[in-house]
Amino acid sequence: MKDIDTLLKESKKIHFIGIGGAGMCPIAEILLSLGYKLTGSDNNDTETFRRIEREGAKVFLGQKPSNISDDTELVIYTNAILKGNEELEYAKKNFPCFERAEALGALSRVFSNCIGVCGTHGKTTTSSMITQILMQAGLDPSAVIGGKLPLIDAYGRYGHSQNFVCESCEFNNTFLHMNPDMAVILNIDEDHLDFFKNLDNIKKSFRTFAEKTTKTIIYNGDDKNTVDTLKGIEGKRLISVGRNAGNEWVAENIDVPGGFHSEYDAYHNGEKVARVQISVPGEHNILNSLMAFVAAYESGAKVDKILEGLKAFGGAARRFERLGTYCGVTFADDYAHHPAEIKVTLEAAKKMGFKHVWAVHQPFTYSRTSLLLDDFAKVLQIADKCVISEIMGSREVNTIGIKAIDLSEKIPGAVQLDTFEEICDYVCDHAESGDLVITLGCGDVYKVARMMCKKMQEREKASKND
Repeated sequence: MKDIDTLLKESKKIHFIGIGGAGMCPIAEILLSLGYKLTGSDNNDTETFRRIEREGAKVFLGQKPSNISDDTELVIYTNAILKGNEELEYAKKNFPCFERAEALGALSRVFSNCIGVCGTHGKTTTSSMITQILMQAGLDPSAVIGGKLPLIDAYGRYGHSQNFVCESCEFNNTFLHMNPDMAVILNIDEDHLDFFKNLDNIKKSFRTFAEKTTKTIIYNGDDKNTVDTLKGIEGKRLISVGRNAGNEWVAENIDVPGGFHSEYDAYHNGEKVARVQISVPGEHNILNSLMAFVAAYESGAKVDKILEGLKAFGGAARRFERLGTYCGVTFADDYAHHPAEIKVTLEAAKKMGFKHVWAVHQPFTYSRTSLLLDDFAKVLQIADKCVISEIMGSREVNTIGIKAIDLSEKIPGAVQLDTFEEICDYVCDHAESGDLVITLGCGDVYKVARMMCKKMQEREKASKND
């Protein structure tokens, strides 16, 4: 069978199974813009599903073999499709089929400046920052991002340039299908241990990703795991970024006053380049923004345009996303699902001047919860109040026997409630004016955030009418 790079060059008609998925839709949008004729199916009638329909794809709600026409030349499917799906089974018997990661890898070789943003934490925020900077600098990038960028109200876009910003996820080694021209390596930490088993295997995968990069590697020079992983890399330009002296690019004179704004000076080889202002909270975003600064600078963006883009960037969806303040209680939502991510998010929240910080956490996967149980318990204690939902198993079966109560019992004063309705009622009844409530997790915990906002909005409206 021909490889996907060859098929993309030769084909005109492509079918997507799971076309409405957040990771699938932007790939479909880029291919539509490149002139391909697309069809696609999905079991969920989502905004992204209808978005791709409006842009010209013929879509089908529900999945069955008849969705695929006989003249289809290539099928792309999401790995979220469950085993036994009749449309996918039919496709694999009759057409060349490739998984989303393989299609994204092929796209990385279409553009001459593919920027692959990888790391255990911060990928979506940093890739969103780079996209916004390049757009506002007039460099018209294409992009595939893991979260919705408010500037475009989408997870990706097609641009008429050779710049392609691509969030590159290490899970299941999906990023190893790519050959970026520029790699941005934010950090390397223990995660997805159900797949990688240990840190050494994670570092080996990142090493391979770095070796597959064709030109430039921008990396976190403060992160020991990253530095160790890149030792001995040859044939690439390596650019170190960090807060410590000795890096090529350094953030100095950092001011994190609280709220949603921070400032710092960006230095290059000891010389001050600019005073940078960012509009997202937390010290971790100092480094994310400097990495984005350097990637944009290396892509040809002018310093003044980089500064404008960073200042205008207010965050990607579900990355400390402020949802509103009702009855004096501020609600926010964050994708953090690893102890290191939760730690920096809650530490940022604690510096923002709220009366109490509430952490409403949905543990994700039984294996991660079990392996990192003590780490989760430690970082969740940063919050003043903690509520734990039941574990979202996602792709796993609970053969371990782990329960959410095992986590909450390790956190003094924590409350464990299974349903979102219970959590909504409890938090709305106990949160006080001046508090911050932040939902944390990569599953569907955002739903309870919106439930709480709705309930408090109704209370606020009722109190005004009394």
